[in-house]
Amino acid sequence: MLSKSPKSFLQSWEWGEINRKTGEKIFRLGFFKGRKLVGICLLIKQVARRGPHLLVPGGPFIDWNDKALVGFFVSSLKKMAAEEKTWFVRVRPELLNTPQNMKLFSELGFRPAPMHLHAENTWVLDITKSEEEILRGMRKTTRYLVKKSLGENLKIDISEDKEYARVLYDLQKETSERHGFVGFPQKLFEVEIEEFAKDDNANVFICRKGKKVLAIAIIVFYGDSAYYHFSGSTSEFSKIPFSYFLQWEIIRETKKRGMKYYNFWGIAPNDNPKHRFAGVTLFKTGFGGERIDWLHARDLPTSRKYFLTYIFETARRVLRHL
Repeated sequence: MLSKSPKSFLQSWEWGEINRKTGEKIFRLGFFKGRKLVGICLLIKQVARRGPHLLVPGGPFIDWNDKALVGFFVSSLKKMAAEEKTWFVRVRPELLNTPQNMKLFSELGFRPAPMHLHAENTWVLDITKSEEEILRGMRKTTRYLVKKSLGENLKIDISEDKEYARVLYDLQKETSERHGFVGFPQKLFEVEIEEFAKDDNANVFICRKGKKVLAIAIIVFYGDSAYYHFSGSTSEFSKIPFSYFLQWEIIRETKKRGMKYYNFWGIAPNDNPKHRFAGVTLFKTGFGGERIDWLHARDLPTSRKYFLTYIFETARRVLRHL
């Protein structure tokens, strides 16, 4: 099963540097037994209007069956929160969303967060199969549109140039207005390309028709997986299935790099057709693959003021239909 060996880039050195260079304070913790490193944890401090807090995205990397280590991890979080004067710590570990894991965090003093953290519901495709097998595993409509796109005179450029961050920002702004979500700053795209590309762990994929850029995506390569992390597309040329062409070429390129899995990143948490991410979910799942639901983010309150955050975020989630 794909979820047996979690290895999120959200705990990588590069992700720490990306957050540091975009203005966040970061901490890197290492847990030892004697001289043996038995766990790592990236913490990110955010000073937000809803309350100062620490984030642990996609981690920590520890043995959750080691009760002593888990207890030490939690006590370390409390100590860090006290030193940094934060109201809570938000953790989104790479643990499956099971009753057993919910119980584990409840017993450790955590409560379900009112908001999600990064991609908690994901769609992952096994790309060790042949191209023909992958095509056969697609939804019929998706397969048709992929094949149709091959005759549309489209082209894919692959780059590590952070100058494409501006193009991505402009297209993402157009995409976010179309689908009703809040986009990310251009600086984040620039730093992500710069940091991961240092070791050839990121590429920008640009889909063009002639000189016109129709869609663009940052793909992060980490471990045996490729992640479809940030993207944007134009609302023009709606009759050309260029988004399908882009995804197919990304899959083909990641196969060449020896990746085992292609992670489409976030999807809707359920099959509700009225969910704001229903459309993008239908698009991603059409390529075939497997749904993986990570444990919903958990909060460890470290101040009575945390409940101000809880009320604020709950209200915002309801208003935004998240």
